[in-house]
Formats: sequence, structure tokens, C-alpha cells
Amino acid sequence: MEPSLLVIFGASGDLTRRLLVPDLFGLFAEKLLPEGFAVLGVSRTAYTDDAFRSLLRDAAREHARGGFDPALWDAFAPRLFYHPADLDNAESYTGLVGRIRSLCAERGIPGNLIFYTAVAPKHYVSLVRRIGEAGLSVPSPELPGFRRVVVEKPFGRDLESARALNREVLSVFRDDQVYRIDHFLGKETVQNIFVFRFGNGIFEPIWNRNYIDHVQITVAETIGVEGRGDFYEEAGALRDMIQNHLLQLLALVAMEPPGSLDGDDIRGEKLKVLKSIERVAPERAGEVCVRGQYAEGEIDGKRVPPYRTEKNVSPSSFTETYVALRLAIDNWRWAGVPFYLRTGKRMGRKVSEIAIQFHHAPSLLFKDTACGQLESNLLVINIQPEEGIFLRFGAKDPGPEVCVRPVDFHFTYREAFGARSTPAYGRLLLDVMHGDPTLFPREDTVETSWSLLDPFLRRWEEDPSRDLFFYPAGSWGPREADALPEAGGDRWRRP
Repeated sequence: MEPSLLVIFGASGDLTRRLLVPDLFGLFAEKLLPEGFAVLGVSRTAYTDDAFRSLLRDAAREHARGGFDPALWDAFAPRLFYHPADLDNAESYTGLVGRIRSLCAERGIPGNLIFYTAVAPKHYVSLVRRIGEAGLSVPSPELPGFRRVVVEKPFGRDLESARALNREVLSVFRDDQVYRIDHFLGKETVQNIFVFRFGNGIFEPIWNRNYIDHVQITVAETIGVEGRGDFYEEAGALRDMIQNHLLQLLALVAMEPPGSLDGDDIRGEKLKVLKSIERVAPERAGEVCVRGQYAEGEIDGKRVPPYRTEKNVSPSSFTETYVALRLAIDNWRWAGVPFYLRTGKRMGRKVSEIAIQFHHAPSLLFKDTACGQLESNLLVINIQPEEGIFLRFGAKDPGPEVCVRPVDFHFTYREAFGARSTPAYGRLLLDVMHGDPTLFPREDTVETSWSLLDPFLRRWEEDPSRDLFFYPAGSWGPREADALPEAGGDRWRRP
């Protein structure tokens, strides 16, 4: 792998300190970064290189996975550089181009540039335009290498804005140069869904409507908006989590086997699934979707305030902090199998999981025993906090009578392999360096996701209070959401 220069726009922000640089430090510790690789942070703040490195040292000490080694940091820090610039001022980019050229020459980087948009979404268009106007988006005699741009979520606010953003970005970069990042897809267990399904002959034959009753995908957080009230008021749970994280998880669970491990083959099959999800008319949106907002409650024995009193949140806000959906996939494999998606803040427990509920086995053999009702088999793919897989099946309870009891089998990455997995952002940044687009949604995937959710957004824009119910912090969401699975004879799983 050739070395590259990662140019982070908005480098003084939280994303760079908490995730990007600590994860890059982790890659360095694992000896996964090529010689010569460097980072150039760019923002308005007037840091020197040394001041920038000192700031990031403190952040790495706090956030680096697997501990902080001061000697290792001292070896890594010389790869970090900083350039103060006003990103809205075209003249600032003249100095930036000069700094990029000098760093590439000093570090032996053959002009390979990766641009990271760690700025507010409202600045994406102007930033990409400025990169193009400065001549940085295409190879030049001084900088002849590749060009790639990483765009953070949210990629648009609805279908119309996503299309407009795609047009702007693709007027400067080709689609194969654009990496729309979703850190959930960099998690080890998310990637293992693919191997688990298609690499094990025991599971793929039963991965369909004949054996699976329903699927639940849950991403729950105990935290609130953590001081990001201004962002959350504009986004809400549907835009922040469903459009990207949860729909991507659904696609991985439900996709058909691709023709190869080529990135476009895999992304093509995921797109087919998203296109197969039944569209919901705006007037029916309330039948398959419930949203909520957390009220005052208790988490880990501590009282927490309601969403409406959070910093930069309107006291009369109708922004949802919880969303639950019932979706149907209209294809041969999944006809009649409901997919339940839910996500929320200030929930009872931090957990991200995919639960596959199988049909009940015929119980005629055991109807006259002391068993009672047999439980159906359950497979749970745990994404966080403990990455692994959980399987529940029936076994005979010891004793003279025939009685079947549910028993649980657990597999965790930590116990099986001993080592911690590569952090999500680190894995995805490594893929960008390699030019591997597999884990990054394409333009058509993003627009298809928004087209699925537009009916709900339009409904709420007409009446912001629609389908919104309040739930106590520390609970599992509003009671009204229970009706979604109950309509099909199911119920939410309590992780």
C-alpha cells in the first residue's frame, strides 16, 4: 500500500480528537500504516504543529483502545501536522496547496490525497467546491497520485437534499472516489454477518421465510444528546440512525449471496434488498412507525432530565429521540417476514443487536409432558457492547421426566480470539487507503434509503406532533411502540 496524506477539514473538532486520531494511533500500534503516511489537520483555530500534537496526545490518552503507550505516541506524533485556514475563504486554499505539496515531498508521498469532511453537514458543498476550485481533486504534475474524499453522515436530510448533495460532490469527484462513511459498518461483528451467513452451510439454507418468523434490529443508547442539542434538533433519530445504520444492518441480514467479494457486487445485492422493501404511503405511515421522546427518568440509579431541557433544545420540541418501524421485504426469500427496527436514546441499556426469531417447532411430542410451551429458537448477533453471537435452543432438563428447557450458547470475539478488534473508524480509514469501497454506501443506496423514509418525514412535517409519544428515560421506549410487533403476534425482545 502506497503512503497517503489524510487531510482532515474541521480537525479541531470532537470527531478528530475522540475517534479519528485515536483510531489511527491504533492502526500505527498494529503496524498497519504505511511508511510515510501523514495527517494534516485543517481548521480556523491557530494551532502550531506542536500544539496540535499536544492536543491529540491528551485525546489519545483518554480514547485510545487498548491503552496508551507514551513511547509509541512519541513515534506516531511526527506524522501529525496542522495548517490553520478559513475553509470559506478561497484565498486560504492557496497556502493549503503549498503545505500539501511540501508535506508530500518531505514524507515521500506520491501525491496520494484523502480528504475527510469532519465539518458540519451544511459546509459539505462549499468545502467540496473549494477543493475542486483549488485543483486538489485531480492529479497534477506536482501531486500525481489518487484522490479520495470521505463524507460523514448525515448525507442529506431527505431524498431531495441527498440528490442535490450527490450532484454537487459528483461534479468534483467521481463516484468511485467518494467514500460515504458509516462507522457502524466498520464494526467487526457487522462484517461477520456476511461470513456467518455465507460461510456456514448450517445457517444459509434456513435463512428465509420458511424457517424465520421475524427479525428485530435494535440500537439502544443510555446517553442523551450529550450537548449536541442543536444538531439533534435538526436531525432526530430517524435521520441520525435509521437512514444509515439500521437500514444497512437490515440489508446485510437480508441480502442475497453476491457473485463475488468484489465491493460493487456486495453493494449491488444490498441495494436490491432496499429496493424490495415495501413503500409506505404517507397516510399509512402511522400504522408502521411510532416515534418517541425521552422524558425525565432514571438511569443507573441517577435522575436524568427530559430531552426538552437539554442544552440548545426547544422547550416545545417535537424531535424524536426514539423510532420504531415495522418493515416488509417483498421478495421470494422474505415474503411475510416482518422486520422490526428500533433505536433510541436514554434507553434501559446500551446495546446494538440483530435478533433472528425462528418459527416454533411442532410440539406434539411434548404436549403431555411438564414442559409447557416450547420456546422457539433464537439467534442474536451482538454488535455492542460485547461483540459476539448468542444462540438459544432447547435441551432436556436433567431428571426422570422429559422436559425441554431453553439453553444459551455464547460466542464472543474477546474469548474466542483474545485480541480486541480493530476500531470501526480505523478499519474504515484503512479501507479508504486501500481503495476498497465495500463498506461504504453508494450514491444509489443513499438515495434509496431516503426514498423509504420520505413518507414519514413528510407526515411529520405536516404535523410535528404526529406519532410522537413520551417515554421515561431508562425505559425501553413508549408503550405505543409495543403495538408494532403485537399486530403480527410478536413482541419486542428485552436485551
